[in-house]
Amino acid sequence: MNIIKAKSSNKTVKGSVQEIKTTFGDFEPRMVLFFASSNYKPEEISAEMKSVFPSCDVIGCSTSGEIISGEMLKDSVVVMAFNSDILNNVKIEVIEGISNDVDISSVFSSFESFYGEKMSEMDYKKYLGMVLVDGLTCAEETLMENIGNKTNVFFVGGSAGDDLKFETTHVFVNGKSYSNAALLALMDVRSGFDIIKTQSFNVLDKTLVATKVNEATREIVEFNNEPAAVAYANALGVSVDNLSSHFMSNPLGLMIDNEPYVRSPQAVDGSSVKFYCSILEGMELSILESANIIEGTANALQKKVEEFGEISGLINFNCILRTLDLESSGKSQEYAEIFNNIPTVGFSTYGEQYLGHINQTATMIVFK
Repeated sequence: MNIIKAKSSNKTVKGSVQEIKTTFGDFEPRMVLFFASSNYKPEEISAEMKSVFPSCDVIGCSTSGEIISGEMLKDSVVVMAFNSDILNNVKIEVIEGISNDVDISSVFSSFESFYGEKMSEMDYKKYLGMVLVDGLTCAEETLMENIGNKTNVFFVGGSAGDDLKFETTHVFVNGKSYSNAALLALMDVRSGFDIIKTQSFNVLDKTLVATKVNEATREIVEFNNEPAAVAYANALGVSVDNLSSHFMSNPLGLMIDNEPYVRSPQAVDGSSVKFYCSILEGMELSILESANIIEGTANALQKKVEEFGEISGLINFNCILRTLDLESSGKSQEYAEIFNNIPTVGFSTYGEQYLGHINQTATMIVFK
C-alpha cells in the first residue's frame, strides 16, 4: 500500500502517537498528515508526531472533529501517511502573522528554488498545493487571493478548528505548533490526483446584492440598498427575529460557472448580518436551499471512482456546519460510511479553501 491511515482516541499524547506508530509498522512515509482534537496540547502532539516520524515531513492542524474511513470522531487524532510512490517530493512553508499581513512572496520564492520552476508556469496536473490555516484569523480570503494571483496550481485545504471553543486554533509543521499562521505544502504528485467540491444545495431563483459591506469584519450592512437582515428575511418570507434559524438551510452562494460557492451567515447583528467568509461590495449572491448531504456526497464520490477506477487515498475538509447538520439529523454515521471502502482522513473545519474561502462545503483531495 502506498497510502495508509490510522487513528487513536487515547487520552494522552504519547499514548495516541505510539498507537499510531504501531499501526504504521515498517511503512516508510514521504509525508505524514494528521488532524488532532484541540483537547490534545498542540505543542506536545506536534513534537511527539515528529519524534516518531523524524525522516519525513509531518504536518497537520487542530480540529472540531475528525474523520476516518467509516467513522466521524471527536477527541481523537487521525493520520494519513504517503510514500514515495505517491509523492515524488513535497516542500512545506509557514506564513506567520497572517492576521496583520499575508505576504506569500518569500514562500513562493522558496517553492520555485526547491523545484526549479516558476510558480506561474508549474503544471497544475502535476503539482498540488495543500493549505491549512488558523481558523480564527479571518485571513483566508486574502491568502487565497494572493495564491490565485500567482499560480495556476490548485491549493486546497481547510481552516483549523478548536472543537467549537473559538479561542485558539493551531497548524502543525515538523514538530512545531503555530497560531495566527498558515502552512502551505506544495506536492509533486506521482500518482495523479483530482479535487472534489460538494456543497449539497439547490439554487433558488432569488438574489441579494451586497450594497454596503464592512469587509474587515465580514459584515453585510445592506443588501439591495436595504438593511441586510430585513432584505434577507424578506427574500425568505420570514421575520427578522426568525432569520437566524434559516441560516443553516438557506445560506448564500456566489455563482461561478453555475456552481455555488457558499457564504454562510453567522449572526444577525442589529440590522446587519455577519458571515463566516467575506462578501465584497457589489457582489450578487443567490439564496440557496439545503439538499441531501448524503446523496450529494455519495454521488460526487461515485463519479470520481468511476473516472479513476480506484482511489488510493482521500483527504476530506468538511465544514463544521455540515458536521453539525449531520449530527442534528442523526446522519453522521451514514455520512462516514460513504468513505468505508476508500482510505480516508479529514476533519471538521472552520472553513474550506478552494478557489477562495468557502463554507458549508466538503473539499476533498483524491489520489489515484
